[in-house]
Amino acid sequence: MSHVRRVRRAALRRALPVALPLAVLLGACTVGPQFHAPQADAPAQWHDPQQAASEATAHAATPASAAAPTAASVPTMDSDPDPQWWRSFSDPTLDGLIDRAARDNLDLQEAVLRIVEARTQEQSAAAQGLPNVRASGSYQREQLGAKGFLESDGVYNKVDQLGAPNSPVNQIAPGAGATLENGANNVLNQLTAPINLWQVGFDASWELDLFGRVRRSVEAAHAQTEEAVESRNDALVSLEAEVAQTYMQLRGAQALRQITQSLVDQQRDIVALTQSQAKVGLASQLDVKSATAQYAQTQAQLPQYDQQIQQALNGLAYLLGEPPGSLADELSAPAAVPPVPPSVPVGMPSTLARRRPDIRRAEASLHAATADVGVAVAQFYPDISLTGQVGTRATNASGLTHWSSLFYSFGPSISLPIFEGGSLVANLHLSQAQQQQAALDYRKTVLMALRDVDNALAVYRTDQARQVSLGDSVAAQQAAFELARDSYRKGLVTFINVLDAERQLSDAQQQYAQETMQVSTDLVALYKALGGGWQAGGNATGATDAVPATAPGG
Repeated sequence: MSHVRRVRRAALRRALPVALPLAVLLGACTVGPQFHAPQADAPAQWHDPQQAASEATAHAATPASAAAPTAASVPTMDSDPDPQWWRSFSDPTLDGLIDRAARDNLDLQEAVLRIVEARTQEQSAAAQGLPNVRASGSYQREQLGAKGFLESDGVYNKVDQLGAPNSPVNQIAPGAGATLENGANNVLNQLTAPINLWQVGFDASWELDLFGRVRRSVEAAHAQTEEAVESRNDALVSLEAEVAQTYMQLRGAQALRQITQSLVDQQRDIVALTQSQAKVGLASQLDVKSATAQYAQTQAQLPQYDQQIQQALNGLAYLLGEPPGSLADELSAPAAVPPVPPSVPVGMPSTLARRRPDIRRAEASLHAATADVGVAVAQFYPDISLTGQVGTRATNASGLTHWSSLFYSFGPSISLPIFEGGSLVANLHLSQAQQQQAALDYRKTVLMALRDVDNALAVYRTDQARQVSLGDSVAAQQAAFELARDSYRKGLVTFINVLDAERQLSDAQQQYAQETMQVSTDLVALYKALGGGWQAGGNATGATDAVPATAPGG
């Protein structure tokens, strides 16, 4: 029986060195708060998205004499917005411009490189939890200064006394003292002489992340990578919207120039008509001068539209990463402003947080701040590491290969903070404050997103209603101008009536063209507020693969 107990005790002693570390590792925990994705507080539906649209459809009459307006485009919540929302304008030129911008825009490429930087930092954080092995080699010429210690202890004096005639050694064996003195001096000279020390070996260390400091650091770095990805997505959404809006402005400026040029041609005919009537006494020179002034004033508007066209072309070139003037041949030919689609799916407010990259970025920022709190908490706990060293050491290079020159050391080390002057507490409070700030920033971002969408819906609906009213105004002003011109030819009205009707028609046509461009621009702003254009069905979602995910090197 005693033999069995002895065997059990021996087995227990052999198992303890293995069982204890395993128990410690299995009991390791991750301190600090666990992150839970916040719930966006969104209303059940958008604020009355159909009201203005129904008001717009009430204006059914659209005169054929005006440029045919687009039918009222109704926002619906039946489905989520199309990630490739720009294709709803049915304009291949716009599609191509957005594709090229997503591929070549310099700001977007910088955002992609910031993702690479974040991924590299994440890998660096993860490396802290892995064993660290280093190879080392050294050569040293050492003088230990032992001779001074021996002299101060009187060792050399004692050696000199060995050779004295009256030394006990010489009395026993004459001449033996001198021999001992010489031998002792040789030994001392060898011990105190400089030596060469050669050493090669390996050092290893491994921090046992028992309380999750490294894991929390990796979690924070991963969240920061997600933040960089969402920043890139946000930049892509903004880029697509800016390209579309600039394109709308280009086509709107071209349309306004065409309208103005048409008015210039009409007023040139009126000047000729007035001059012919003045020759036969049916018009005065005042009428001629008034018609000529109106003609010159309208013609003076053309350079400002030329300026707007050139600025829009240069703006598009910059967004595409090209020099000014590179798109002149491609886009100089006038084209109509892309019409809005008959219906615009806007989705439910509850899905906005998943679509808007800025909300997703704020969530990732909150995640990183929460993980940083865990890092700060882990600083209060012991830091336990396993370290080891193995190698060979010799006084000459050839001795490094001898097994007898082997040396090694290994064992655990522990570091426990006792007094840090309050820095650990301050760091924890700072991390907690930053977490609370990130939580507030998330709530604010959600509210701003809801505000942006509701404002964009309101602007889009009201501008559509204004467009319809301006179309009615153009039709009425066109009829009034034709009536005034015919009456003037028959001598029924004065020329002042013709000029006034012509001026009002010009203003109505320009306002209608401007509003048509504005409605299309409003729809782009609505799509941007809804956060479309980066998802899997969107454009250039693989742009992050254009650069390596890791930096070269180890």
